[in-house]
Amino acid sequence: MIDPLLEIMKKLRDPETGCDWDKVQTFETIAPYTIEEAYEVADAIERRDFDALKDELGDLLLQVVFHSQIASDQGDFAFDGVVEAICAKMTRRHPHIFGEAQDTPGWEQIKAEERKESGTSSALDGVALALPALLRAQKIQKRAARVGFDWPDKAPVKDKLLEELEEVEQAKSAAEIHEEIGDLLFSAVNLARHYEVDAEQALSDATLKFTKRFNIVESMVTGDMKEMTIDELEHEWQKAKLTMSEA
Repeated sequence: MIDPLLEIMKKLRDPETGCDWDKVQTFETIAPYTIEEAYEVADAIERRDFDALKDELGDLLLQVVFHSQIASDQGDFAFDGVVEAICAKMTRRHPHIFGEAQDTPGWEQIKAEERKESGTSSALDGVALALPALLRAQKIQKRAARVGFDWPDKAPVKDKLLEELEEVEQAKSAAEIHEEIGDLLFSAVNLARHYEVDAEQALSDATLKFTKRFNIVESMVTGDMKEMTIDELEHEWQKAKLTMSEA
């Protein structure tokens, strides 16, 4: 069933008869769309909208086909190569299913062997730079923890968070504040990890909760919010929280 889609993309990229927009795209120009489509897949899953999920998965698949066609046009690889590579990877990572191993050697051992084969040695190699910052921080911390570079329990993590907050207070220049805020956020992610909380999802949920409460405040306020005092706004905020808790 993939052949018709491959043919469509090939025609769209045809140098003579293809679509003017599709013909000029590159890996770099398409990459933002690929990321966007992945988020739209996640959004459809979050909403439990399976009709939308089917549609968004198609859009994401198109991105894979698009990148593969660009690579084929440049003589690098084709879609078949992408499929072969992922099949080989999945088979290699599950020797107890597809090989002769009785038990899995463990994810970390498999990943370590892959890094060795690819010429990389750091436990932190392979964490994509393009990931959302919170997610990337969490993945980096997990990688470090797997080789023993981690606090033994939550207490020192909390202390570190308070320490970073104090350093924000002491920072003088804009550059120092920028750096210390980054350290504070990194420490907050570390605390979330020690509580086995997904930092990215937790912030997403908190942002959604704030949005809903703020919308309630907007619906209750009759005047201009900019003219209200902080105490008045806090009063409306507490009313919004009560409204949500009763819903």
